[in-house]
Amino acid sequence: MSKSPITCHVLDVSIGRPAEGVEVTLQVYHKGPGGIDVFNPLAQGVTDGDGRCSTLLPPRNSAEAKDTGQELRAGIYKIIFKPTDYFEKIGRKCFYPWVEITFDIENPDEHYHIPLLISPYSYVTYRGS
Repeated sequence: MSKSPITCHVLDVSIGRPAEGVEVTLQVYHKGPGGIDVFNPLAQGVTDGDGRCSTLLPPRNSAEAKDTGQELRAGIYKIIFKPTDYFEKIGRKCFYPWVEITFDIENPDEHYHIPLLISPYSYVTYRGS
């Protein structure tokens, strides 16, 4: 595989087009001191002209993934989309400035695709392929 083991795709369903320029942050979960739930930043990206971000992490088993400590492991992750700038660029307001999706990776050898369907006042997600 030559792309990130976690990818995403953002579509603006209110106009039927990809959402270009949406900032994406990937975080990984761990228990902090005193049992506090903590998510630490792992990677960042921006959606391209097709609304996709396929470069969040280095390819699986690559030297870059090992050197940077970004090899995907089983655990809980969160992907955060920030669609406000995208909507402002097209002259629209956005009710959800951040969309946070928490998901569980059981098998790090699989590919995980997180699509986000957005409009200014709603969003839907699912596990894609």
